[in-house]
Amino acid sequence: MKNNEASIPSSSMIILAFATVYIVWGSTFFFIQKALNDFPPFILGAIRFCTAGLLMMAYGLYSGEKMFAGKKLIVPLVTGFMLLFVGNGVVIWVEQTLPSAMVAIFISSAPIWFVIMDKPMWRQNLSNTASIVGLVMGFCGVILLFYDKIFNSTETITSHADTVAMCMLLMGSAIWAAGSLYSKYRSGGNTPTVNTTWQMLGAGVAFIPCTFLNHEWEHFAMDQVATSSLYAMAYLILFGSIIGFGAYVWLLKVQPITKVSTYAYVNPLVAVFLGVVFANESVTTHQMIGLITILSSVVLINLHKYQQKSKPA
Repeated sequence: MKNNEASIPSSSMIILAFATVYIVWGSTFFFIQKALNDFPPFILGAIRFCTAGLLMMAYGLYSGEKMFAGKKLIVPLVTGFMLLFVGNGVVIWVEQTLPSAMVAIFISSAPIWFVIMDKPMWRQNLSNTASIVGLVMGFCGVILLFYDKIFNSTETITSHADTVAMCMLLMGSAIWAAGSLYSKYRSGGNTPTVNTTWQMLGAGVAFIPCTFLNHEWEHFAMDQVATSSLYAMAYLILFGSIIGFGAYVWLLKVQPITKVSTYAYVNPLVAVFLGVVFANESVTTHQMIGLITILSSVVLINLHKYQQKSKPA
């Protein structure tokens, strides 16, 4: 009995993990664009995830983790390919051309994909009216948050390449949701450290052939990379990958997928807040309404949990 109780994560750990995913991933939109000033997209992905994976490998070996678990590594390698190479790789690629507002809108479709694909939980999720309304409200809130930027950017999105980029984002969000569910239900019995390490190494290695196919090394020189881009890369490795992604993988194991998916609504909100603080951007009426809508949606999605806690034992 004591062992079961010890395995239950504390509320403070869950709150800290959610705060990490919300805040850290909300800031990565800015740092990806900053790094892309000097790093080609596939080189950015290869260096980011290979470095993060090797650092996690060193930590795991130092901690005595069983890092080489044979067949158990198949699941993290597959999920790493789906989440970080396809899901995150699409974001890196399209941020070269599409406005960040459009990227955020398409990424925020992920929670809806989670509900559609999570077949074992269909009965529970689809019967929970508060969660469904919350998911729809959250998506609408993100649209309101970027309403002005979307209105201004739609006039420039006319080329066939932009249409392909938006379709890639939609596909990337769906594959991210599928990979997350695959990780949740088939973690392979590995620890979060082992899973995270091989997910990042698998994705980093997958990016390497793309760097050659895209002829990126022909025009890239590390000594010509600006200091600001190096700092952005360091932030993406340490905070975006090791800390942020590690917290996300852990949350998938201990929390319902609908609650974990709320990161897709809160991340754009954090991105707007950082723009106000560091780029002197102003907050419009649409953004304030979007902010309130997003926060309300998160409360609705978690309402069932609050109601359960309020009931007497």
